[in-house]
Amino acid sequence: MKKYSLYILIIIIVLALLGFLPQVLPTYFVGLMTLMLIYAVFAMSLDILMGYTGMFSLGHSALFGSAAYVVGILDVKIFQGTHFPFDMIVGLLFAAALAAFFGLLVLRTRGIYFSMLTLALSLTLWGIPFQMKIFAGGGYGIPSVPRPDLSFLHMDLTQTNGYYYFVFIFFILATVLMYIVVKSPFGRALLGIRESETRMQSLGYNVWLYKFIAFIISGTFAGLAGILLTYYTTFVGPNQLHISYSFEGVLMVVLGGPGTLFGPALGAGVITFGKNIISSYTQHWPLIIGCIYILVVAYFPRGIGNLIKTYIQKKVRS
Repeated sequence: MKKYSLYILIIIIVLALLGFLPQVLPTYFVGLMTLMLIYAVFAMSLDILMGYTGMFSLGHSALFGSAAYVVGILDVKIFQGTHFPFDMIVGLLFAAALAAFFGLLVLRTRGIYFSMLTLALSLTLWGIPFQMKIFAGGGYGIPSVPRPDLSFLHMDLTQTNGYYYFVFIFFILATVLMYIVVKSPFGRALLGIRESETRMQSLGYNVWLYKFIAFIISGTFAGLAGILLTYYTTFVGPNQLHISYSFEGVLMVVLGGPGTLFGPALGAGVITFGKNIISSYTQHWPLIIGCIYILVVAYFPRGIGNLIKTYIQKKVRS
């Protein structure tokens, strides 16, 4: 009971800080916090696959970027104006459908074959916008994607602080929903599949179906992160489908701690903050981030999240 009370206290403090800091921080850092929350959603969505189901996907950027493209095409090429929440719902449904399609193609494979197949599908999707210059803008992408108009709620999303709180709301909703998923009997089954698919099959579980549903859930939340990023930058381009986003997502999960959900969110914050701050001082920021990653893996192989969790549990016992 004491342990859960401590966790609740930590969550309240973190949420209070996230809600208060934009009121006192410069605009640049508020924008940076916005990016941290967006990538936190992306990292947690990947953790459902990597940490809880044991599927090492290298194609998550395809789901991330596809939803972003759908919103960009709807708002700029078709409607020529935002139709929130319709465009977001369509984008999420497209990400879910694409994840289902990917799942049908890759879930019969395992290990390195699964990773390479997701990577190949991601590379294939990355090349499509270059061939669709009318709808997707080719290599130039789609600029001037409008942010949602929520003036009726007295929220000005054109302002940095206003958009931060918009993302903050979706971050909380996504975190709560993903937490419910991983703590449910379904989530416990995913952990069983991660440990031993054969054992779960012998117990009567339809392993393929569980992995398929996990793939769709993960892809939908990845799509949400892509949509939020597109609204933030008011731009969508082929770079959002690039495999570099997949590799960054993997780095965030491993750094934060696979199978912890909150750990990858923390890893996303560390990577996003480090990348933006260090890159302002040197062009060799990937080398520094890589060294940090190596140190964490070498000395804290279970990630920062598991390290913090272990520390809290020791404090509770003492």
